[in-house]
Amino acid sequence: MIHILRRYSHLFFGILLLSCNNGTSHTGENKNDQKKEQEASVEQKTIRNILFFGNSLTAGYGLDDPQEAFPALIQAKIDSLGLPYLCINAGLSGETSAGGKERIDWLLQQPVDIFVLELGANDGLRGVSTASTYKNLSDIVEKVRKANPACKLVLAGMKVPPSMGQEYFNEFETLFPRLAKQYDMALVPFLLDNVAGIGNLNQADAVHPTAEGQKILAHNVWAVLEPLL
Repeated sequence: MIHILRRYSHLFFGILLLSCNNGTSHTGENKNDQKKEQEASVEQKTIRNILFFGNSLTAGYGLDDPQEAFPALIQAKIDSLGLPYLCINAGLSGETSAGGKERIDWLLQQPVDIFVLELGANDGLRGVSTASTYKNLSDIVEKVRKANPACKLVLAGMKVPPSMGQEYFNEFETLFPRLAKQYDMALVPFLLDNVAGIGNLNQADAVHPTAEGQKILAHNVWAVLEPLL
């Protein structure tokens, strides 16, 4: 009888030990699940912001769908590549460099990892002095850098119609390369390259791109932006 009890006692302790091992295994699985959740949470927090700050060209003036504007097209490209970036369209139709200088402050309440500056066209069409435009754009960049020291900077170059006069045309065109060099900004030489002056790529006003024109703008910007991602 004692031998039988001893035999069953060994069996009991064996079952007890097995149960303890199973409990440890489940605990390990729970820790792994928690680790995965933490990693997913960290990954979600590392999404970076790309702020597109501009005028009607950025806002997508006259388009049937805001998703046809070039910042949204770039977002679609980024999503297709699985890159952790969020494109924020802060375009405002009619915006000048002076207006942008006043408006930028409240946008900098959120972190900005890449800043795409697309302003100056309305200054040019109004004949604003290039010195004033340069100063306003410089002030905008300074504010962005102060709020986000590690922010990468992109500048969209622009031109004015030849009807503004050759001297003003030249001064305006060189404004953007000078600014890009001063602040080490990646430069899109001419945002409207292969769009400006082409009838079927512009709306009836001959100024604002159509949806097809916006695709080309997205291509022009993406060529400069992609290496920064």
